[in-house]
Amino acid sequence: MYLDDFTLGIVAILAGILILSGWIPQIIKGYKAKRLNDVSSYLMICVFAGAVLWLVYGIEIEDIYIIGVNVAAMFLTMTVLCMKLKYERKYKSIEK
Repeated sequence: MYLDDFTLGIVAILAGILILSGWIPQIIKGYKAKRLNDVSSYLMICVFAGAVLWLVYGIEIEDIYIIGVNVAAMFLTMTVLCMKLKYERKYKSIEK
C-alpha cells in the first residue's frame, strides 16, 4: 500500500489527535474531582518514557508528526502525573 505525502500527513495528524484526545477527559475529571486515585503512577511513567523514546526516533528520522505528537504526549502525561501527586499530597496532609 502506498500513500502520497499529503495523505500520509493527514493520517499522521488524525492519529495524533486521536491518541492525545484521550488525555483531555482525564485531566478535566481530575481537575474537577481533585482526585486521581484511579490513575496509576507506573502507567504515567511508562507512557512518558515511551513518548521520550518515540521523540528520539522522530528526531532521528526528522518526522515532524512523530515529534509533535510525542512532545504533546509528554506534556499531557506529566500534567496528569503532577496533578495526581499534588492531590495525593493534599489528601494525605488532610488525613493527618
